[in-house]
Amino acid sequence: MNYSAFISHGGGPLPLLGHEGHKEMVEILEEFASLIPKPDAIVVISAHWDTTEIKVNTQAQPHLLYDYYGFPEPAYNIKYPVSGAPQLAKELLSGLQGLGVPVIEETERGLDHGVFVPLAIMSPEADIPCVQISLQCDYSPELHLQIGEHIAKTIASLDNVLLLGSGFSFHNMAAFRLADNKEAIKNNLEFESWLEQVLNTPLSKQERVQHLINWQSAPGARYCHPTEEHLMPLHVAYGAAQSTPIAFKQVSVLHKKATFALWTMA
Repeated sequence: MNYSAFISHGGGPLPLLGHEGHKEMVEILEEFASLIPKPDAIVVISAHWDTTEIKVNTQAQPHLLYDYYGFPEPAYNIKYPVSGAPQLAKELLSGLQGLGVPVIEETERGLDHGVFVPLAIMSPEADIPCVQISLQCDYSPELHLQIGEHIAKTIASLDNVLLLGSGFSFHNMAAFRLADNKEAIKNNLEFESWLEQVLNTPLSKQERVQHLINWQSAPGARYCHPTEEHLMPLHVAYGAAQSTPIAFKQVSVLHKKATFALWTMA
């Protein structure tokens, strides 16, 4: 059985620095990890890597990319010596062809904090090989649903692989600084309610897909996502599963509600 998940990776390195505003998020990631067998490999789509093409990191020993600034020194000394999975990466390179966008190999970029922060919580031993795939920078919902579907087909002959869509269901950076702002709270709650209805209530596959394609028409959508990059990992994760989740949580991260979902793959 393969699994797919959409999770929030929180604010930069803060979940790994013991930040109080991430306590509930950390607990949910630990819970999700306990709900499934220890994966043999993890494929990650992070909000913090988007490219004109679709890129697949094929490195055997990727380094970490500290793609944040303004944090204390320990944030730049985080270690997570996870290995890559070059053979799986090559299979994904092949399996992602035919989407109408070039798919190319990445041999130099490190794993960003959308990868190593949640993995360090879910798999602190760093002993599960990991492959990162980029978002495509046009942020087409249809394309990212198809990316998930192609990933699922590519790994269908394998067993015990986790696809992790690492983003955030609320990502208005200015609003994060407004803990008690009524507009932020209203839009946040309305969009999270919409997500729960779309993902976690009985709908046909076609209905869910249409809702996700037309996500901008959801209440609070553009307030919660002035740009799309933190939502598109959800589309990839759902595209691989196309079903209701086996676990669904909405928790507070940095005083805002955030959605977490876990699926078995179709």
